[in-house]
Amino acid sequence: MISVKNNPIEIRLADAREELGDLISFPDSEFVGIIKELGFRCELCARCCTKEFNDHVFLLDSDLEIIKQIDPDAVTPAPYYEFCDQNGRFYVSGYALKTKPDGSCIFLENKKCRIYGSRPSICRVYPHMLHREADETGKVDWRQISGLNEHGSYHSELDDSTCEAISQETRAYEEAYLKQMIGFLEALQAHFRKNGLKHVQKIYDRRMREFLKGKCELEVFVYCRGGFEMQKLRSGSKR
Repeated sequence: MISVKNNPIEIRLADAREELGDLISFPDSEFVGIIKELGFRCELCARCCTKEFNDHVFLLDSDLEIIKQIDPDAVTPAPYYEFCDQNGRFYVSGYALKTKPDGSCIFLENKKCRIYGSRPSICRVYPHMLHREADETGKVDWRQISGLNEHGSYHSELDDSTCEAISQETRAYEEAYLKQMIGFLEALQAHFRKNGLKHVQKIYDRRMREFLKGKCELEVFVYCRGGFEMQKLRSGSKR
C-alpha cells in the first residue's frame, strides 16, 4: 500500500474535501458583509479578460458544454497540469478558454465579450471568490475578492439583495469547482491504480522543458464529464 504521506493525489484529495467542507460551513453573513463593505462595481474595462490581469479562464463541465456549442475550437487544456505519470503523460482537471496572441480572451472584441450572455461561471462571479489561496506574501487564507484596485470601482452602495445574490452565485461556483476537482482526483486515483501508474515529478519537469524548447509534443489527459479526453499539444500551439 502506498503511504498517503508520499502520495500527492491522496494529499490533494484530502485537502480538496476539507476545503469543500469548510466552504459549506463558511457563514453567509460574513461573506455578504465583506461584499457589501467592498462594494465592487464592474466598469466594463475588460481588463479581467486579459492575461495581464488573469492567467486563464477555467471552465466547469457546465461551461464547457455551452462553449463547445458556440465554438468547439475555443477551448484548450487548462494550464498547469497537475500530474504526470512515469510514461510522460500529463493529467489536468479541466479545460480553459483559448487566448489570442495578445493575451486577450478569444471572445473579446473591441473590449466587449461576444458571448456575454453565455459567459463562463467564473466570468460571472469575478472578482468575488471564496476559496483558500495564497496572497502576495505567500500566506494561505480565505480569499473573498480577487484583483483589488486593478479594475472596477469600490465602496459603491450595494443593497442587501444584491450582496446576497452575489454571495449565492459565488458559493455555487466555488462548490462546483471543488466538486469537479474532487471528481478529477478520484478518477485519476482509480486510473493510476488500475494501470499501475504513479506521478513522477522528475519526468514532469523534463518533459515540460523539452516541450517548451519545441523538442516534443505532449499527451494531455483532460478531465471532463467524469472521465478523461486525450489531447495532443505541440509547442507554440494556441493556448
